[in-house]
Amino acid sequence: MKSKQEVLAMSTNEPNGESLVLKDSLNQTAGFLGSKIHFDQKELEKGISKINEGIKLYPNRLDMRFGKIYVLGEVSDWKNFTSEIKKTIEYSTKIGNNWTWTNNEKYDGGEKEFLLDIQTYQLQLYNTENDNLLKNMREIANTVLKFYPNHIESLSNLSITYLLTGEYDKGIEPLLRAEKINPKDYIVLSNIAQGYKLKGDKKKAIEYYEKTVEFGDDRAKEYAKQQIIELKK
Repeated sequence: MKSKQEVLAMSTNEPNGESLVLKDSLNQTAGFLGSKIHFDQKELEKGISKINEGIKLYPNRLDMRFGKIYVLGEVSDWKNFTSEIKKTIEYSTKIGNNWTWTNNEKYDGGEKEFLLDIQTYQLQLYNTENDNLLKNMREIANTVLKFYPNHIESLSNLSITYLLTGEYDKGIEPLLRAEKINPKDYIVLSNIAQGYKLKGDKKKAIEYYEKTVEFGDDRAKEYAKQQIIELKK
């Protein structure tokens, strides 16, 4: 908290959060005035150093590890953000997901809750819309799959990192693995259909959109039906 500093700054791009729009004499948008967050690196390093001490003394305290990951995300240190997540996944398998939380109380969540939290960090990387961070998502997904090979969400995450870069065969492969685990997962089926559509394989795309119609909810069914119509034109 001490390292966090907020200043007013002018920019030509609209900043996140609230901002004032600056107009020129022709009433055209000339720029924006909004807050910008900076972090004092020396103060930040003091905090990181202390939490590292805490993790070393109490390695089973998940709140400390998640706290560190949160801060690394706040300062966009994606390299260490990713590294710390991978370390946490690996350590979790060693202790059977038996974590403690604040005041050394037992963490209520088991494997399922732990992996949901990891999924949230994956989403955080995805929401940056920075394609350079797809490799970070891939690293985390592969680390989860190393220990939990049937984790469908990580298979889907792995797929996304390839589909977004045009590597369609590599993107479809983990989704086909996910289908074998749960043949009725309509989100997986729809994503497979999308992968084949991007690849240009209309026949396979229609096949999987038809499966989505069979197993999907109302919204998924309607979307799949529309896609089938478009693909058959």
